[in-house]
Amino acid sequence: MKFKLLPVSQEDLAVYKHDMQEAFQKGAAEEFSDLNVQILPEEDIDQSLNTKGAIALKAMVDGEMLGGAIIVIDEKTQCNHLDFLYVKYGTQSRGIGQAIWKEIEKRYPDTKVWETGTPYFEKRNLHFYVNCCGFHIVEFFNPKHKDPHTPDDVFGGDYFFRFEKQMR
Repeated sequence: MKFKLLPVSQEDLAVYKHDMQEAFQKGAAEEFSDLNVQILPEEDIDQSLNTKGAIALKAMVDGEMLGGAIIVIDEKTQCNHLDFLYVKYGTQSRGIGQAIWKEIEKRYPDTKVWETGTPYFEKRNLHFYVNCCGFHIVEFFNPKHKDPHTPDDVFGGDYFFRFEKQMR
């Protein structure tokens, strides 16, 4: 597998967003067969892309865009955030997600802490972040312990895991 992690160009953006939305949608549909809500609206991707310190990366595998990530780098604190990581639907379980994450860690060696989150129903994500990437679950949001940063109308927003990975 010839792998490269590159910045997302303006020309890539439409396909990048579509592939990310499809990956999230189909992942949720595997858990909820009667799903009739959009899991990742484009506005959420745009909000992440427009965050101060945001970097959008695409995973090129053998010349084809098969995934990507949006990270937010805080140069001052070096407490960085993985907003989104996706592997194009139909290409999972080939090591692409792990290759993306390993390259991100390598590129940002000054990071003290990485943080990310995932809805409770995303069993593949739980396995990936904990068992493959070395994150630890540090908080579980639920109706009795709400995430102050997640609006109530977010699908799965009432039940969400927050992860951290201490780098030093």
